[in-house]
Amino acid sequence: MKKALKTTVAQRRLEGRGGRFLTSRGSLGVLADRPDGYDVVERLQSQLEDRVPSLAALRWRRMLESPLSFLRGSALIMSEDLARGPAAPLTVQICGDAHLSNFGVFASPERRLVFDLTDFDETDQGPFEWDVKRLVTSLVIAGDSMGLRHGAQEKLSRIVAREYRVAIRRFAEETRLDVWYSSLTTSSLMQDLRGAFTDVTRRRIEDVLHHLRGTDDQSAYQRFVTGGENPLIVDEAPHFTHLEGIDETGLSADTILGVVANYDSTLASDRQLLLSQFTPVDVARHVVGVGSVGTECFAVLLCGRDHRDTFFLQIKEAHRSVIARARERDATEESAARVVHGQRVMQVTPDAFLGWGNVDVDARTRSFYVRQLYDHRASVDVERLDDALLEAYGRICAWTLARAHARSGTSAQIAGYIGGGPRFDEAISDFAQAYRERNARDYAALHDAVVQGRISTEG
Repeated sequence: MKKALKTTVAQRRLEGRGGRFLTSRGSLGVLADRPDGYDVVERLQSQLEDRVPSLAALRWRRMLESPLSFLRGSALIMSEDLARGPAAPLTVQICGDAHLSNFGVFASPERRLVFDLTDFDETDQGPFEWDVKRLVTSLVIAGDSMGLRHGAQEKLSRIVAREYRVAIRRFAEETRLDVWYSSLTTSSLMQDLRGAFTDVTRRRIEDVLHHLRGTDDQSAYQRFVTGGENPLIVDEAPHFTHLEGIDETGLSADTILGVVANYDSTLASDRQLLLSQFTPVDVARHVVGVGSVGTECFAVLLCGRDHRDTFFLQIKEAHRSVIARARERDATEESAARVVHGQRVMQVTPDAFLGWGNVDVDARTRSFYVRQLYDHRASVDVERLDDALLEAYGRICAWTLARAHARSGTSAQIAGYIGGGPRFDEAISDFAQAYRERNARDYAALHDAVVQGRISTEG
């Protein structure tokens, strides 16, 4: 049978360019009005239905630390704002929560340190620019907190948006395999980006990498494990706490161990063999981040040859993504399977133990994804960056985001849509500036909710 010829890059670019007739690039800068009566606090409270009630106060406290912390915890709010506005007619696998703190360094299965997206709880199919807008908005809010004037914020946002534009156009010209295997290792960072960044910017990127903070397996073991030949996880609330019986949502340590015991069918056969050589020895609740606080999340300590051969797995419950909720779309697959699929598409070197499993609790099926915890993971300490380093870091993130989107196979269409001029950059910048102001008002509204007694930060 004669097979149809593949379209050329030029044809795919032209297809993407045609999308401008449906949604102009300039319209992407518009921040749509909210409907009358839209209540930010009420929408945030709605997410507590799927979370541990006793952790609600901690979530509010972390969101109230700064406007950037609020943005990190309000992915649902921003997704709903995005869904009401114009969207490019190009759908790819998106992160769904691509703020600046959801990028970082971790060890690949080949034990190289790579820079990539690190959080996929909200990954789903969506308009590519939603990720770009969330990244650039988070950088503008971070810049605002360090005292950047509005002119400097506008320059920052345009530079980062331009980096995404240039990178996606570059990926559009590369072969599918070159895109798929493209990575950003810390050891080869300057070589990988040669031609994309100036010498001055590359030196700044090196400075950014000096501001990494993180925890690897060895240091985690020293800090969080005790017991000698009978290792146990150290209680260090709220980071780690042991369950006593059944918790508020019906889970127990045995439930979590059941997930670990049965999820291996979602791993490659060699990883199944490796996992079979370890035995779970302890389980504790694990609380990290801002937006994730309250989600059922656990750490499991496993031992192999002896007590010196250990590692952690993280088991986290997954729910319908904020993208699906904002677009009023039913889930097309199990939530944890969605997370794992999205991570495997967008990340160049996903975790060797990444998989998912389900468990029935009180006649309801609940979905969990599993990944390794503390595998040389590190994130950039944003508070220690100056304006030049923030720009360099934003450009790294934009390049990484473009590469992640290109893996869906539509980089040429995206490149054709956004074009070679600055129109896309200007629109993203306009949106980010407008959203910085809206985020500030929402942040104030959450503070007011505490004063009014609508929410409590005690507990």
